[in-house]
Amino acid sequence: MSESAMPGVVLIGDSIRMGYQQTVVEALEGEAEVWSPQANGGDSRNVLAHLDEWAFQRNPRVVHVNCGLHDLKKDFATGAPQVPLDAYADNVLQILTRLLAMEGTCVLWASTTPVDEELHHAKKGFDRFEADVEAYNARAAAHCRALGVEIDDLFDVVQRADKRAILREDGVHFSDEGSRILGGAVAYCIRRHLVG
Repeated sequence: MSESAMPGVVLIGDSIRMGYQQTVVEALEGEAEVWSPQANGGDSRNVLAHLDEWAFQRNPRVVHVNCGLHDLKKDFATGAPQVPLDAYADNVLQILTRLLAMEGTCVLWASTTPVDEELHHAKKGFDRFEADVEAYNARAAAHCRALGVEIDDLFDVVQRADKRAILREDGVHFSDEGSRILGGAVAYCIRRHLVG
């Protein structure tokens, strides 16, 4: 628990989170104490394994979770995902259920951001497909609806900003401007839940 009088916010997520977190910190300066792990959050298995360290030990007012891009990575040779869809959905359910058990904490789930699969295939050693992003998002969203968890729709944020204009040439990470757009959306979503 922070000694700060300001409410605590925990950002959990992969390299996309690492891109937008500074914008969130700056946007919420004076309103919240924002913390995130130094490490890339990775896939849903890794997030689940680190919930105690990343969230429970900090007793935050808001936890904002973003994971999915690592789960849906597909091996060039086998086409197998890093975390199959059903396993991902189960992990998401466990993550949300455990976080919701934290008294006084608001849980926000961020949808996985879009990819440019052609650019990605050319630059990475594995694939990510837009259809998988949509499928994994749909399974996570179903759990969010069932549990009453608000979705911070970062997929839509990117689509409205024109993903090709803000994606880097690897087809998955964002330009500085793209990260600022995402960070602004995340801060806006979090700010509405800081008092309660």
